[in-house]
Amino acid sequence: MKQFSSKRSIQVLAHLLKEYGIFDIVISPGSRNAPLAIHFSETDEFNCYSIVDERSAGFVGLGMAKSIKKPVALTCTSGSAAANYYPAVTEAFYQNIPLLILTADRPSDFVDIFDGQTIRQKDLYQQHSYGDFQLLEDDKENAEEENFSLIKKAIEICFEKQGPVHINIPLAEPLYQLVSEIPVFPTVEKTIQKKKYELPSNLAAEWNVSKRIMILAGTRDYSEELEMQLTQLVKNHSAVVLTEANSNLTHPKFFNHIDRYIFNFSEEDFKTYAPDLLITIGQNVVSKKIKQFLRKAKPKNHWHIHEVWQPDTFFSLTEKIETKPEVFFSKLLPFITLEPQPYFNLWDVLRDKRDAKHKEYCLKAPFSDFKFFEILADKLPETVNLHFSNSSAIRYAQLFEYKTDSIHCNRGTSGIDGCTSTAMGFAMKAKDQTVLVTGDVSFFYDINGLWNNYIPPYTRIIVFNNGGGDIFKIIPGPDSTNALDEFILTSHHKNAEHLAKHFGFAYTKVDDEDTLSRVLDHFFKHDVKAKILEVDTSAIENAAVLKAYFEYLK
Repeated sequence: MKQFSSKRSIQVLAHLLKEYGIFDIVISPGSRNAPLAIHFSETDEFNCYSIVDERSAGFVGLGMAKSIKKPVALTCTSGSAAANYYPAVTEAFYQNIPLLILTADRPSDFVDIFDGQTIRQKDLYQQHSYGDFQLLEDDKENAEEENFSLIKKAIEICFEKQGPVHINIPLAEPLYQLVSEIPVFPTVEKTIQKKKYELPSNLAAEWNVSKRIMILAGTRDYSEELEMQLTQLVKNHSAVVLTEANSNLTHPKFFNHIDRYIFNFSEEDFKTYAPDLLITIGQNVVSKKIKQFLRKAKPKNHWHIHEVWQPDTFFSLTEKIETKPEVFFSKLLPFITLEPQPYFNLWDVLRDKRDAKHKEYCLKAPFSDFKFFEILADKLPETVNLHFSNSSAIRYAQLFEYKTDSIHCNRGTSGIDGCTSTAMGFAMKAKDQTVLVTGDVSFFYDINGLWNNYIPPYTRIIVFNNGGGDIFKIIPGPDSTNALDEFILTSHHKNAEHLAKHFGFAYTKVDDEDTLSRVLDHFFKHDVKAKILEVDTSAIENAAVLKAYFEYLK
């Protein structure tokens, strides 16, 4: 016989989650949230996942939401458990990933009286959420009606903003009072708002008088419609389209390797290659070089296209376009002229030179992190969901071409803290294979991402282990201090072998080019276990190889 929580607030919450189609719930075990865990796990419509570590659980939920493109609910006990969600909340906020965060709490009059596991949970994530709500306790007047209204509003904001929304739920004891039947609640009249967009009349005119048009795509999911629209703009050389690996836009006439082309721009180059109209789409760009270039270029007009975010990243924003890029370009294309421009040819000549030098260097590059990414790009199947960890992994990724159009990285806040957990959450809901490519420090930092009973056996993790945070040997500055090795680089002698065994992964280690190529030929094939491949480059001066690459491009 089913046993449900007797708490009316929980019963109303579960009803509304079902009404809006939110069926995936990540539960971190605890006592104060036991009514939620019991009720959700006993409700047939819900898919419940137990993830012990709340910091990891937050990112697992984020990865799941990225995978299914729908809100995922998280629930935890009170106190520091709720605070441990915060890194994932900030990432979801800046990436616009819909998370519904359900924190159980002590009754409101227990706060600040030194009751156990009690902190100021109300509005805990206010700086990085799109809505913050606190339910009334069941014994308060009109609690059921008020809670129904609050939960409905919270869920609709989560859908509208595609970001994190917090519901704090004070729960008085007893927590384990159960019922076998729950009341019938009314159906919900959904009032989710959808924005309509009308093209301002001046934008087509601005396009038509611009001779140097650049479109820069940041982090975003693949869109066939947008790729076709941008293809129309480049096929006769009307605009320059710059993309990154995690822009998930590929076309032979797009410029897909920004740093390869602009890494050593001089002050004169900033003027030569500057656009007069800059159009940015998507979110954070990885390349620091393009930010430096465009901030100095100071384009006359800069339009940013996004439903929620309108950041003045390049200190030149003139038009905030609050809609999807697909909607904007469908409105714009009928009114603009698509004439060939010398600006495209200018960039094309630069690309041809640098691409040729890139190929030459790859032929002579020694075994290293650089060579690993070159080989990976060649061996990777087309249908995988490819996740890169932050720091050097996503930067190396920008230098090569991949066959997949499902490339992901946590570039909302660009931290290493939840890269593994995010990829595992994504894998739990994806029908195709998920591959995580991660640096060693990122992998060891988020090892609880593997404390997860739901990881599919076709999941693959590749750890390139260079013995520390090698990014700090690459970027300028850290090597000038005596604190580099111990306090910045995080030097270590750890490997992933025992961790792989502990969490039930098959494990292989390689430390040379031939073995790496041979192992990757079979690594992605389905097997009974998820697999970890460790690529040991700790004896290599990887930073020197990468710096030599950019020197060679000159």
